[in-house]
Amino acid sequence: MKATATKYGGVAERVTESMTPAQARRLKGLAEEAYQPERYAADLSFEEAARRIEALKAEIDLADSF
Repeated sequence: MKATATKYGGVAERVTESMTPAQARRLKGLAEEAYQPERYAADLSFEEAARRIEALKAEIDLADSF
């Protein structure tokens, strides 16, 4: 039996779909907080937005640790 990646939020589906409105708000807020507004773009995929959100959160956490 062959499994398809597009069922139940599979990888192929997440890579091609656009970021959610919640991701857009979160990414824009984090980019502004980190003084990196260029990290926000309205046309990102779901996965790219998730990667950028995680990276910005890590950078902010690191800066807050000093």
